[in-house]
Amino acid sequence: MQGELNKVVAALRAFYADEAFLFAKDVGERTLTHRLAVHLEKQFQGWNVDCDYNRLGERRLRMPHGTIVSTDDEFGKSVYPDIVVHQREIPNNLLAIEVRKTSNHQPPDHDRHKLRALTDPHLWFAYGTGLYLVLGKTSVASDVYVGGVVDQTQSAWLAGRLGDIGLG
Repeated sequence: MQGELNKVVAALRAFYADEAFLFAKDVGERTLTHRLAVHLEKQFQGWNVDCDYNRLGERRLRMPHGTIVSTDDEFGKSVYPDIVVHQREIPNNLLAIEVRKTSNHQPPDHDRHKLRALTDPHLWFAYGTGLYLVLGKTSVASDVYVGGVVDQTQSAWLAGRLGDIGLG
């Protein structure tokens, strides 16, 4: 897992080095998500990196009934992760990422709930790892989800790595 997280750290380093203009102009989260995905593609050779991907093989990605996360996108609160690293055809789900800006004042419950469900090994679309990234102009806060819960050890490790590159 730390190998994959190191790739995310490398992508974040390049993202912050190349995309400072976006932070200076206070662009929306979807723009940041797309540009981060571009940098992730360079790190995850042999994997597909997609934004708002809504499939698992031929099936539509849907959350279990009764969850707080909608499966339609009428209000922009879909189940679809902001960024996924996966193999589309197999399907093989490596990493699901939810991105927020520090200026987003909506409660984070929606994104956190999605990551718990997306990494739950008892659900058919389980991702090996989930990342919750809060992007500031010069820093990144993060949590790592494994098995449907926040993994405190991996979260602390990632925070340390982000600190090592000046994003902590």
